[in-house]
Amino acid sequence: MEKSICYKFVLYLLIFLQLINIGCKETSIGTKDSRSTQENDSIAYWLSEDNSNSEQDYKKNLAKAYDLALQEKNDSLKSKHFSRISYYYSILGDSLQFRRSNKIALHLSKKTKDSNALANNHWDLGSFLEDNALQDSAYYHYTQAEKIFKSLKDNYATGRILYNLARVQSNIKDYTASEVTTIEAIEFFKPLNKNYQLFLCYNNLGSVTNAINEYDKALEYYEKALFYLDKSDKSNQTRFNTINNMGKVYHDKGLYKKAIESFNIVITADNIYHLNTRLYAIALSNYANSKNKLGDTTEVLATFKKALRIKDSIHDPRSLANTLFEISNYYLSQNDTTMALEYAKKSKIVSEQTGNNFRLLESLEHIARLDPIHAARYTQEYIKLNDSLLREERAVRNKFTRIRFETDEFIEQNELLTRQRQLWIGIAVAVLILAVFILITLDQRRKNQKLRFEKAQQEANQEIFNLLLSQNKKVEEGKQLEKKRISEELHDGILGQMLGIRLILTGLNNKTDSDSVLKRSDLLKKLQQLEEEIRTISHELSRASEEKIHNFIVSIEELVKTIQDSSKMKCHFEYDDKIDWDELKGDIKINIYRIVQESLQNCIKHAKASKVDLLFESDENNVRIVVLDNGVGFDQKKGKRGIGLKNINSRLEKLNGTYDIQSSIGKGTKVIVTIPYVLEKQIEPQSA
Repeated sequence: MEKSICYKFVLYLLIFLQLINIGCKETSIGTKDSRSTQENDSIAYWLSEDNSNSEQDYKKNLAKAYDLALQEKNDSLKSKHFSRISYYYSILGDSLQFRRSNKIALHLSKKTKDSNALANNHWDLGSFLEDNALQDSAYYHYTQAEKIFKSLKDNYATGRILYNLARVQSNIKDYTASEVTTIEAIEFFKPLNKNYQLFLCYNNLGSVTNAINEYDKALEYYEKALFYLDKSDKSNQTRFNTINNMGKVYHDKGLYKKAIESFNIVITADNIYHLNTRLYAIALSNYANSKNKLGDTTEVLATFKKALRIKDSIHDPRSLANTLFEISNYYLSQNDTTMALEYAKKSKIVSEQTGNNFRLLESLEHIARLDPIHAARYTQEYIKLNDSLLREERAVRNKFTRIRFETDEFIEQNELLTRQRQLWIGIAVAVLILAVFILITLDQRRKNQKLRFEKAQQEANQEIFNLLLSQNKKVEEGKQLEKKRISEELHDGILGQMLGIRLILTGLNNKTDSDSVLKRSDLLKKLQQLEEEIRTISHELSRASEEKIHNFIVSIEELVKTIQDSSKMKCHFEYDDKIDWDELKGDIKINIYRIVQESLQNCIKHAKASKVDLLFESDENNVRIVVLDNGVGFDQKKGKRGIGLKNINSRLEKLNGTYDIQSSIGKGTKVIVTIPYVLEKQIEPQSA
């Protein structure tokens, strides 16, 4: 592959411009001098172009980075440092330091099993070897990079490596293989819409098909290359290379006028001489050659010599041999065999010096025709060189085939390992799913057992509550009997005695004799005794009233205490003592108890509350139960009603009651239950 001698000059010019641009940039805080010594000594600092004012400075900084990288203890970091260092040395063209740093980078990336770094290090080494015309070694390292990128599923990098492989195959004239490899690269680039890479691939296809004389196909590929170049954001300077190549196809096809048109586009392009001097000189030489083939010799020799001077000035000896050969053909067309032979020999010498074997073969064949006396010697040289090149190309192709075979074998082994890995992953996933299923089943059984236990507990609680209610009823019956007994005693005992005393006193009211006085005195003592008896009864009743047990409230207090002790949740209970809660209708008390029980359980299970307030309030027509917790709350718009709320709603429907829930996330929950105020004595007349 032909390379521009001015490449390095352009690179250094770009680095210089970048350094100037860096000098104009603003700094965020402080200046470069304010950085710590540790930062100045870091590898990243020495690798930065910002800290170099010239190419020599940059080389010195790279050497410092190299020495610091050798001291790095972490192999992973060390691998990354040497990958970068080797890349920068390749840009600078320092082959010795590149090989040293690349060798270390390859070793470390293998050691740390960093596949991506290993592939890139092979890629860098392949590019270096290709630039130094070591095609077989370049092909090997490109192939190593390709198989790693394929295993990593990095399609873009794989496509780029395939393009490099195709270029190497083209260099050794394995055009069919180059075409196949390029098409494979295109298949990777098209889904990614990498237009510039597609341009390069189609441009290479044009070159290889032109080399095997498939001119129409070559032109078709070049047109496609220009199509993708137009879709990319690359400079139009690249376009002129393709147009020059199309001109050569037209020339080889014998369409010299179209060839001249193509070459003319290149040499008349704006500022092409300064932007790409080498391309300008090549197109100029091609232009003169096509004019000569067309028979138009006007200014042909002058154009050839102008191209010759430019190529010599930019030190492009490889291309110089081509122009010397074309000048020889020009003199031959003018029947000046002496000058033709002179330039043919010059072309031969330059071809030998540059290793341009293709042009050397043409020069030997050309000289043999021009110098009949020494034709045998030149013909012998031609045959010897041609046979040597054929053997060399065959050996390289065989080596390429062997490398490709080993790569394919590696890919097959990799695919086999991948399938085995997938099988083991499938088995592991199946075992995991089975284990999860077993755990879910066991957990579901545990939950079912817990639900059955809770249901049994609720039934036991219901039975206990019913017993409490039954006990309350018996206590109430006892109260009624006691009231009846006291009433009978007051009516039959004290009231009867008081009536008798009242009648006797009425009869003695107007008498003043001593007997009457004595009788009144006795009667007053009896009244005094009755007074003491009534006081005693009153005191007993008062004490009984004070010690009266509110059984429904006690039941609620015991429920609250049980919940508090079992859950560690702090519960505060208050009730309105203006009403007799025991007088409520039995069905209401049962349902209030259950509603409170369900609400407190919700505070534990769902609200995760640490504190709850329970309030029993009343007004003329209703009793109101308020449950307020400090739990997590919930979004009422998204919240779903559970079984507990449905049960509460069902109980309230039977009592013609209502409930209201106020909650928001993170702010707790407030439940307000309202039930009509109905007493037992209110329903007795209805049942009479």
